[in-house]
Amino acid sequence: MLMMEKRKKTKGSAFQIVKPFSQTDNKNLATELKLANIELAFQNEEKEKRADELRVANIELAFEKEEKRKRAAELIVAKKELAFQNFKKEKRAGELIIANKELAFQDKEKEKRAAELIIANKELAYQNQQKGKRAAELIIANKELIIQYKEREKKADKLIIANIELAYQDEEKEKRAAELIIANQELVFQNREKENRAEELIIANIELVFQNQEKENRAAELIIANEELAFQNQEKENRAAELIIANNELVFQNQEKEKRAAELIIANKELAFQNQEKENRAAELIIANNELVFQNQEKEKRAAELTLANTELKKAEESQKEYILGLEEIIFITSHKVRQPITQIQGISNLLDEKIVSREEIKEITLFLKEPIKSLDTFTRELTSYIYQLQYKVKNKNGANE
Repeated sequence: MLMMEKRKKTKGSAFQIVKPFSQTDNKNLATELKLANIELAFQNEEKEKRADELRVANIELAFEKEEKRKRAAELIVAKKELAFQNFKKEKRAGELIIANKELAFQDKEKEKRAAELIIANKELAYQNQQKGKRAAELIIANKELIIQYKEREKKADKLIIANIELAYQDEEKEKRAAELIIANQELVFQNREKENRAEELIIANIELVFQNQEKENRAAELIIANEELAFQNQEKENRAAELIIANNELVFQNQEKEKRAAELIIANKELAFQNQEKENRAAELIIANNELVFQNQEKEKRAAELTLANTELKKAEESQKEYILGLEEIIFITSHKVRQPITQIQGISNLLDEKIVSREEIKEITLFLKEPIKSLDTFTRELTSYIYQLQYKVKNKNGANE
């Protein structure tokens, strides 16, 4: 089309020489058609290349989108893992709180048990003290019973001696009765003696009454003493039974004391074991907390890396979009601005190949060639400048990303 315009503008040129020949016009039309076909073929080829480049760019974009989707899925999985680990951490913290409460409750129970054991020990000490006092009282009571028993034995000896004296007095009374019989027989002869003896008898009777009264009193005292002795013996037996019961209680309390002492030893061992378990649990809790802190740090690092990777991916996508726009601009420049003077040069070179022209025609053709060459040089410089600018932008963005 450019050649046809040039031919219209140059009516007084060398092309007017061959104008009368229809064959030449036909050849020129054929040449122009060939040039147009070549240009169309070149443009189609360039379009196919551009379509291939667009396909490659679309594939790369699809790949980058897939990578972005995978990164997003990894971020989602990482967030879920983080949420799950946080849930585990909260659950572990709840278990730790429950364990601490259980340990505190066990410590309180141990303190209560220790307080109860102390109270029980105090009660046992008080009971032992009371039993010691009761034993001392029983010993004193036994001593008193022994003294009373000795006194009663002495009193019994005295009563035996009194009974012997009463028997002797009875014998004396019988003798006196015999003497009275003799005296009654001698009353006839001894009235004065009778009166005297009557007085003596009265006195003797009074004494006998008194002695009988004393004997009755002594008998009553013996009965009372026997009753007291029986009562004391009963008391002694009761005290002995109480001593046996107290001794049994002491034996039982000593056994209970030994059992409580054994329970105290077992409780102390259990307390030591629970304290050891508590220390082990505390050490495990410290290790678990350290592991959780380390995992949280690792997760934060992973999240920061994923965030940085997403930022870099976005910047790479922006750079790629700008790069694709630059490539499209370069393709546009190549297909429209650069290709046009090349097509003109190719058409003129084909005309020179088809026929022999004179020097004037060569000069004229040379004049025609200067314009497309100049355009080609200008477009080439613009293209070079644009490529440099595009490379500079990409480098600056990459440097900023780094």
